[in-house]
Amino acid sequence: MRVALTIGGSDSSGGAGIQADLKTFQALGVFGTSAVTAITVQNTQKVYDIQEMRPQIVHDQITCLFDDFAIHAVKIGMVASVALIEAIAEALNSIDGLPPVILDPVMISKSGYALLQPDARAALVRHLFPLARVVTPNLPETESLLDRCVDSIDAMKAAAREISTLGAKMVVVKGGHLGAGGATDVLFDGEHYRLLESERIETRSTHGTGCTFSSAIAAYMARGESFFEAVEKAKVYISGAIAHAFPLGKGCGPTHHFFDLYRKAGMEDD
Repeated sequence: MRVALTIGGSDSSGGAGIQADLKTFQALGVFGTSAVTAITVQNTQKVYDIQEMRPQIVHDQITCLFDDFAIHAVKIGMVASVALIEAIAEALNSIDGLPPVILDPVMISKSGYALLQPDARAALVRHLFPLARVVTPNLPETESLLDRCVDSIDAMKAAAREISTLGAKMVVVKGGHLGAGGATDVLFDGEHYRLLESERIETRSTHGTGCTFSSAIAAYMARGESFFEAVEKAKVYISGAIAHAFPLGKGCGPTHHFFDLYRKAGMEDD
């Protein structure tokens, strides 16, 4: 069985973070392991507080898993501080034959809570971008990384190319915040662009969509899919998870990670 590792924060509401990643891995036929970087106090309405793990603990979670498992992909999510970023980079740099790393540069929650400390952005680019096979920023994260407005498909293409010069080999600029009728992502593999379009789903169940999308890319790459194939299949998966989500919580509810398994079991309405 293929194995993936998620490195990120724990979401107490279960819809994002490592909980979303592990559900996604399992739903897509990949065994999930995890290195927890932080514990969050959050629900569907907002993030209230964060407690980081000690950097050495995060480092050792990663290395002990690689000592025991053949890991086929790594997904990195919330890494809030310079010390955590450096610990993760040190751990991954010690691995011979590092598998594909998918980096989701989580910077701010939907409720506006800063998930990346101001001084950590440069460290993220310096230490983790060169390790990443794929980076998956949304538009606000793209604008933060490049310090400029990105408000069109052409601007997203230019941004993807520029982000690739920061060290990441392949880039997905997610266009869900663009405000157009649909949702268009720009994929760039270092040479070629591809536009990935989908219909916008009107729902409040969007908690953890970025985490789920990037972990789906990791799962498909762990299974041997190419960059474009993995992202296209991940887009189909996250669209289905959003479309079939249960209306849980009082805020932005979670997606339905096991919608296809429920459908096959005749449990669509459960």
